[in-house]
Amino acid sequence: MVARAYTVAFEGVEARLVEVQCALSPGLPSFSIVGLPDKAVSEARERVRAAVATMSIALPSKRITVNLSPADLPKEGSHFDLPIALALLAALDIIPKHEVERTLALGELSLDGRLMPVIGALPAAMAAAEEDRTLLCPRACGAEAAWVGACEVLAPGTLAEVVRHYTGQQPITPAEAGEVIAEPFGRDLRDVKGQERAKRALEIAAAGRHHMLMVGSPGSGKSMLAARLPGILPPLSANEALETSMIHSLAGLLTEGGISRSRPFREPHHTASMAAIVGGGKSAKPGEISLAHNGVLFLDEFPEFARPVLETLRQPIETGDVVVARANAHVRYPCRFLLVAAANPCKCGFLTDPARACAKVPHCGDDYLGRISGPLMDRFDLRVDVPPVAYTDLDLPASGDTSAEVGTRVRAARDRQTARFADHPDLRVNADLEGALLEQVAGPDGESRALLARVAERFGLSARGYHRILRVARTIADLAGADHVALPHIAEAVSFRIGVGAKS
Repeated sequence: MVARAYTVAFEGVEARLVEVQCALSPGLPSFSIVGLPDKAVSEARERVRAAVATMSIALPSKRITVNLSPADLPKEGSHFDLPIALALLAALDIIPKHEVERTLALGELSLDGRLMPVIGALPAAMAAAEEDRTLLCPRACGAEAAWVGACEVLAPGTLAEVVRHYTGQQPITPAEAGEVIAEPFGRDLRDVKGQERAKRALEIAAAGRHHMLMVGSPGSGKSMLAARLPGILPPLSANEALETSMIHSLAGLLTEGGISRSRPFREPHHTASMAAIVGGGKSAKPGEISLAHNGVLFLDEFPEFARPVLETLRQPIETGDVVVARANAHVRYPCRFLLVAAANPCKCGFLTDPARACAKVPHCGDDYLGRISGPLMDRFDLRVDVPPVAYTDLDLPASGDTSAEVGTRVRAARDRQTARFADHPDLRVNADLEGALLEQVAGPDGESRALLARVAERFGLSARGYHRILRVARTIADLAGADHVALPHIAEAVSFRIGVGAKS
């Protein structure tokens, strides 16, 4: 007689259904797990044996075989403990087989029978909803999984509670969805003295998700500006929050019992490896570009990143997803992020200051920024010089709009884009515009086209650069509340394009 339970194996953000089969047969007493398990899954038999023993349940003197089907799908992680225990208890007729088969379970067992939290509860809940099953997960994961709202989520604390639920002794109350309430963002744009042009570029970048490069001497405020970008971005929509939280769930970053509506802000160090930035490693885990999905990826000291790491950003920037290819896995992760990069103008950082610059000026500047390839530089819509602020200006009163005021304009511009793309579900912001729709909503008029022709001839504008100017101009028009893109919008977009690295 074979008892069955169900769980999932993760391939990127996709949760694939796994059938856990348990059979008891005559023979020498043994407990084996087959079906391409990794080390953590193989060790589940010892955790399950100890957890069952805490309930004074003795395993029979028979051959116990657990098969994880499909057998050719790699099984990784400790979350297979609970479904293996359920299948075993069903095979022993301790809990009803038909009830177990209507459940999708995941959870790690401690030796005393407690259920420990695991990663991936949110994607597992999505899979349970698609299969019309109840999700059974550890108590610490219940609020996270219940946020899906499309399936019943049971979140017990111990294996004994699971047995009492299935035997009708003490039913488990379904878990309630939890949501992390974002704290008011404390960093305000008014804290930055001067740098009005850089602040304007931040506003445009936030409104249309346009990639931005800031170049300036040390201490000019580049990192300070980037850190204030989350404060002007609108909160995640329900769909965006679900997408982002599924990735964070797989990475084990959802630790507060729910999900957040705040946009992620990731700032990896320039010594980060390619696997850390793009994704990979033994289990093809998501990298920083995927953890920044629907948020901001800030790369400080941009030219100091390894050249291969920088070049791997080119394709994800264009496509909005990344495929992590390994010998045993090809995993796709979404990564629609806003890239903000900061760099010094040269190795010493004082290229524009004759009193402090090194003897290699101006060649040191060309060599240093030359580490950023032309094709990658071509993908920055906004390029801003951030000049140093005089110490005498630091005593001046705060100037410019607050983050709340800028955020209001950004949200209004995003709302215009949402209405514009109502019939195009794949498009969310102006950075996604392309093809005929781009020409339709941002096509230049006669004067604007003449300006673009002069810019193309003077600076060697690429086709990608031309289209990116149109997208930025459309965002500038949205911030101004204009229905059509006019010459001033095109001119401002061009001014940001021909800033740093104007050769492309």
